[in-house]
Amino acid sequence: MQIVDCYRNAKEGEIITFGTYPQTSAGTSAAPVEWRVLQKSGSELFILSEHILDCKRYHGKSADITWYDCVAINWRDCDLRKWLNDEFYNTAFTAAEKEFIKTAHCTGNGEDSPDTEDRVFLLSVNEIKEVSDKHGKTLLRAGGTDFAKMKKPDGCSLYVYDKTNKDNYIIRNGQETGCSWWWLRTQGNKPTRAFFVGTGCSIRSYANVSAARDGVRPALKINLAV
Repeated sequence: MQIVDCYRNAKEGEIITFGTYPQTSAGTSAAPVEWRVLQKSGSELFILSEHILDCKRYHGKSADITWYDCVAINWRDCDLRKWLNDEFYNTAFTAAEKEFIKTAHCTGNGEDSPDTEDRVFLLSVNEIKEVSDKHGKTLLRAGGTDFAKMKKPDGCSLYVYDKTNKDNYIIRNGQETGCSWWWLRTQGNKPTRAFFVGTGCSIRSYANVSAARDGVRPALKINLAV
């Protein structure tokens, strides 16, 4: 049976598993990644990771970088795009799984930010608005895996909401946990900033690209016709 055979009957809004990635605080073993089916169009599934899988800067790799060290950057040239399409892609998927990942034409990357061709990407502002209109704003609330919450050697540490507004919490494995912020790929209100999903299902435009607090929810497209 081909890998994608089990996905042919998947419906929009359902959860599927595809690929593996570390999800425990030890970070020593990989577990199946859960994805939300955002759209099913013919022989193509458009999916978004259900949980925040890691914490990365939009741009910048050094532990010495702080939020005010941000530089002007676009999605095409940022470190997070390179990481998704190299390290994450090669860690999360086997050679057999990669055959079913479609290279997506990504638009809506921001003013003067070129379109890109990506195997793995972040959602754009336009896409997240379409998704929330179709599936409801609760889809924008997300928590990180234990691995995502670990402080990383590069200084990244996932922000986890810990205040009183219950709208900023989700129930995961029967426990209430604070939501975290996660990156979108669209350039923000300045060339040194990027959009992100904040608390209260809000879409914000002012995250400095060197901020080390925001999570990563990868998205990709599966070609069922291979």
